[in-house]
Amino acid sequence: MDVRLDGKRALVTGANSGIGKAIALALSESGANVAINYITNPDDAEEVSNTIKSNGCKSLTIKADVSDPKQVEEMFDTINDEWNGLDILVNNAGIDGDRAVAWEMDVENWQKVVNINLFGAFYCARKALQGMIKQESGAILNITSVHERIPWHGYAHYTASKAGLSMLTETLAQEAGPYGVRVMAIAPGAVKTAINKQVWTDPEKRKDLLDKIPFNRLGEADDIARAAVFMVSDEAAYVTGSSLFVDGGMILYPSFEHGG
Repeated sequence: MDVRLDGKRALVTGANSGIGKAIALALSESGANVAINYITNPDDAEEVSNTIKSNGCKSLTIKADVSDPKQVEEMFDTINDEWNGLDILVNNAGIDGDRAVAWEMDVENWQKVVNINLFGAFYCARKALQGMIKQESGAILNITSVHERIPWHGYAHYTASKAGLSMLTETLAQEAGPYGVRVMAIAPGAVKTAINKQVWTDPEKRKDLLDKIPFNRLGEADDIARAAVFMVSDEAAYVTGSSLFVDGGMILYPSFEHGG
């Protein structure tokens, strides 16, 4: 199946590295024009943008903190000025925050994670929907996590933000569906990126992680990117409100493989 997105206008947040970068490049390989949102490492954002252009597509780089609604407004103003709208939004920007049990967690740590992961996705979806509802078409893909379902000791801020993003996805899908706009999510499992390098490069930690994955391998950013291209394409035109778990089976609780 050759999935095409020719001429579609896309925005990927946090697209200068990791999963966001892989998604942005995969969208362009299918023919989409892609705006690269970033907050740090502008050279990396430009590198991604240049690769997209070499694929024959248009690209923008836009620095904006998605947890700041004013900066989000300005980002969408730039896209509207350049491209007169948006067809695809991928809410990828996110952090896991500093580890701490809830009763010892710093309030600022909690707020930072929730502000980026949940509020930021809402601010971007809100602006995207304003245009998509008018044009009666569009697709929003939120990147959640297996931790929208699986608790994670020491990361209540992260799990709460991802579970909240899952329900936000469903509610926005319900609201936008009558206008021909789809809202979905991909929930990655353990994906090998720079952010978790300290885990997959440590033999003991890597083994512990692999024991949690029935496929017995870590995911690659391209695993998520390929799924993302399908989800936002017309090949998935009857899909909305769903979370697609791309996790090698992590949510199957492999510790129960041999019984309870």
